[in-house]
Amino acid sequence: MAKIDVTFDSAGIPLAGHLHLPDVPSEGPRPAIIVGHPGTGVKEQTAGLYARLLADTGFVTLAFDAAYQGESGGEPRGLEDPAHRVEDIKAAVSFLTTRREADPDRIGVLGICASGGYALSAAAGDHRIKAVGTVSAVDVARQFRLGADGAQDPAVFQGMLDAAARARTAEARGEEPPVLTLFPDTAEQARTLGGEHGAEGFEYYRTPRGRHPRSGSFMTWTSVDRMAAFDAFAPVPLIGPRPLLMVVGTRAVTSWMSVEAFQRATGPKEIHWVDGASHVDLYDQRRYVDPVVERLAGFFAKNLSE
Repeated sequence: MAKIDVTFDSAGIPLAGHLHLPDVPSEGPRPAIIVGHPGTGVKEQTAGLYARLLADTGFVTLAFDAAYQGESGGEPRGLEDPAHRVEDIKAAVSFLTTRREADPDRIGVLGICASGGYALSAAAGDHRIKAVGTVSAVDVARQFRLGADGAQDPAVFQGMLDAAARARTAEARGEEPPVLTLFPDTAEQARTLGGEHGAEGFEYYRTPRGRHPRSGSFMTWTSVDRMAAFDAFAPVPLIGPRPLLMVVGTRAVTSWMSVEAFQRATGPKEIHWVDGASHVDLYDQRRYVDPVVERLAGFFAKNLSE
């Protein structure tokens, strides 16, 4: 498999990506899959793993860093703008239509974690996307508003909106606005704040297991009010009649979000439960990831056929 460093434009912001090409020769352009990373991730982490494994099965794949994050451009750094994240996916589709290796009529999207929600929203409005897959999908706005498990006290998000308002005022006055730190200092603190889900996120992002120097450790507070009114699942009915496959771990505290999105889908749809897997297990634990990739490869092969 060959990996090519690429850049492409997303509403005026240059995005950095890795284009993965299968080793096996092809007589013509291949079906292609865009792989989106989780909210705090970069293309070298779980998105890159899935992109490489899917390329090994014969697809052209593209993993990229979202605007304002990783190696991609955009200021301020650490901004999580849901509208732009959706635009990034559409820009990735546009980029693939210019590549001779990819068939512009056979493009699919795979979204992992937050990109699962963004992929649904992007596909709803972009008919160039012919099939959609998700792994541990969340709507990042729901996660902030309601918590990973859906049981968060509404006062928590109201307090975050207060902090976002103060940050905007500070910026308007020429002051350096504070940032929202995403991870505490220790796994124990992460568990206290976010339960087992929080501890697993810390273990992946902040230890040698999955840590990457460009992976996000903070978010701008202005990200929070941008997420306040976003709804990744509202346009899901527009995806039909195109097919949807959602992969969810049976131990994932976030699974309620995939279930909600699945219930809204109107076209051919399947929800695939991975027994014993948590939300973060599906990022990199090969005993879960490898069978999931096999399932995804079959889904995309069927639905991106000539």
